[in-house]
Amino acid sequence: MSSGQKELSLRGLPMESWMSHLPCALWDTPLYHLAIPGSHNAITYCLDMNDRSPVDPMQPDMLQKLDKYMKPLIRPFVYKWAITQEYTIKQQLDCGVRYCDLRIAHRPNDSSTDLYFYHGVYTTLTVETVLKDIKEWLDVHPREVVILSFSHFLGLNQELHVLLLTTIRNIFTSKLCPKTEVLTLRNLWALGYQVIVSYEHNMAGSHSDLWPHIPYWWANKCKAEALIEEFEQRKQRGRPGGFFVTGINLTEDLKYICTHPTESLKDLVMSTYPALLGWVKEQTPGSRVGSLNIIAGDFITESHFAATVVALNEKLLKWPS
Repeated sequence: MSSGQKELSLRGLPMESWMSHLPCALWDTPLYHLAIPGSHNAITYCLDMNDRSPVDPMQPDMLQKLDKYMKPLIRPFVYKWAITQEYTIKQQLDCGVRYCDLRIAHRPNDSSTDLYFYHGVYTTLTVETVLKDIKEWLDVHPREVVILSFSHFLGLNQELHVLLLTTIRNIFTSKLCPKTEVLTLRNLWALGYQVIVSYEHNMAGSHSDLWPHIPYWWANKCKAEALIEEFEQRKQRGRPGGFFVTGINLTEDLKYICTHPTESLKDLVMSTYPALLGWVKEQTPGSRVGSLNIIAGDFITESHFAATVVALNEKLLKWPS
């Protein structure tokens, strides 16, 4: 089979079950040496559009003041730049996403113990609801593995952390992969593990089912060229040993938003996707210096993002790492 045909076969994998369709030559490759599509700020498709919903306290002081006094004017801006994914979590998984960036918050002045996701504002869906959706999806796709990265933890005290862990364990039960396991598809399939939970908190160290925080390469740029340049420099310094994320998500600052008043984050992302995906196509997974692992983006259902990332695993078949 020529490499051209092979390329087609990996790019043409059904995205909702691409892991189970990978060639058996990759079943013993550690997941942190594969190319895996990820969703940056995965749960922003259900942000609370109700004007009474608070702006998250991590936003600049200036924005919080403006929101307080000029809400009708400011809110539409917040939404346009805060939504990074338009599709539900199940739809994202169907499109091939296997890493989810989950930012957890407890809403201020909320007497309940409900936890939400947040980006600019809080979500309407609770963490429990979304995790149940993921579990339902995994039940139907028994050979797919997801990496759930819990981070940012806004307004959580020790008690809420314990509650969140209990929720995670109650929902995923025997699907949770302990951090002693060999992370290859063959091994995870044999043991029925489908969920790797990474937890950005010092308590992760004392729990056998919590993997440590996964480093996220974030360039903090609003231009594709600057982002690519930053990553090329980082690649020369070598990749971390385990999982790590290269976030091809662009970052808009207040200046950019004010000078592009009619635009949204999606406009910015879609205009730069051709350049960013062009760069992604040139990358290689594996263990070598300069190789990439999880590649996360915004609006990941657009532009064949996931298929482009998954197709990179083709290169591991040609050049064993």
